[in-house]
Amino acid sequence: MATFKELSSADIKTSKSFLNQLVDIIQEDISGSTTRKTYQIFVTGGVGPGVTSSLFQTVFDQDFSLQTSNAVFDIAYGVFSGSTSVASLSSGVDSAGKVLFPSTSLMMREKISNYRQFAQLLLGNADSQFNSPYSNSGVADKIDHGMFLCFKRLFARDSIKRESFALKFYTTASHQPQVGAGTAETTKPNLSQTSESGSTIFTDVGSSNNLEVSYAGDVGNIVDSSNTADRVGLMFYQKGIAVLDLDKIMSGSEHVSGTIAAMNANNPFGVGTGKSVIGSPSLGKSANPNAKFIPDLVESGSMDDILNHLASCRFSSGTNTAMTFQNLTNINSTLIFCRATADEFNYSSNPTYTDSADNRIRVIDKGQESTQKAFSFLTTVGLYDANDNLLAVAKLSRPVEKNNEKDITIRVRLDF
Repeated sequence: MATFKELSSADIKTSKSFLNQLVDIIQEDISGSTTRKTYQIFVTGGVGPGVTSSLFQTVFDQDFSLQTSNAVFDIAYGVFSGSTSVASLSSGVDSAGKVLFPSTSLMMREKISNYRQFAQLLLGNADSQFNSPYSNSGVADKIDHGMFLCFKRLFARDSIKRESFALKFYTTASHQPQVGAGTAETTKPNLSQTSESGSTIFTDVGSSNNLEVSYAGDVGNIVDSSNTADRVGLMFYQKGIAVLDLDKIMSGSEHVSGTIAAMNANNPFGVGTGKSVIGSPSLGKSANPNAKFIPDLVESGSMDDILNHLASCRFSSGTNTAMTFQNLTNINSTLIFCRATADEFNYSSNPTYTDSADNRIRVIDKGQESTQKAFSFLTTVGLYDANDNLLAVAKLSRPVEKNNEKDITIRVRLDF
């Protein structure tokens, strides 16, 4: 049975602490077909069988069909509406205000929309443009083609810790030679071939020395670890979102070749309807034999074409770490000091504490009432509100003896 004591404001303190966890994301989780989920929620109309594609893809920590899998982050691509790519491709605006593009440039409106959504969330204005460094606004600092990595709350928690983020990314595509003698091609199509060289580490090192705050909270610059003066993107710590400039983290002028989705009803290159070939150096096999990753792939490819290449090729495959960071969890605590002075809580209201026959305290030997003092064992602390409603219970790891020669303070900590 309990005995009660009212707490004063001096007995209640609040504090704040932090918990960090290390998150490692391996290459295979990003590049694997069973750990990266596509949604195919976009469908074109018009010519041919149409094109289906995701607007983003999600990377899981294991086969996403398993109930035990956890979504780690989303990867998306977007293009700024005022970029050169949009200006050179657009053929006008229709009566509904939609920007018009040729059928050879897939999902341009969706790519613009993606960029605008991130700008609204992180910059507070859908028409704004990301800059790297964040505070600069020069032409060379503007991000036209962005890769967005959105880490899930389960892994990012309340924030990503400054100067803990690192990403291993391959700036160059595959240069594997074509198999077989006498082939017209000198290299395999590199759109779907995993990069084997040219990896670079991008990190937010130095962000603690340059504290900047955006509409979405703290922001830091992501830099090339081998040359920290080369800013390639932004990390929005509270949102858990990294924005990377594709023009800086990959060799956009490099030649690209492979099969992409297309709006056609015939089979012009022997790859099937609804498909096309980009960047084949053999004349007659591609409408654009000199295609480059930027701007040709990011303009002509569907969202899945672009994301599949970035995820499956540029992060490589294997058990090595592709990305790592530490998250930060804010722990708010209330510390309640339950104090028992020498004259308090030496008696128990439990009915068994006294002998029912003669109402004698059992812990005092009969006839020794003048020399022995009552004592009790503390086992539980209950916290009540002003209306005597039990709010919380704290259990001691072992009973603690309380007598008239002891002052005891039990600290109860409530974390939330």
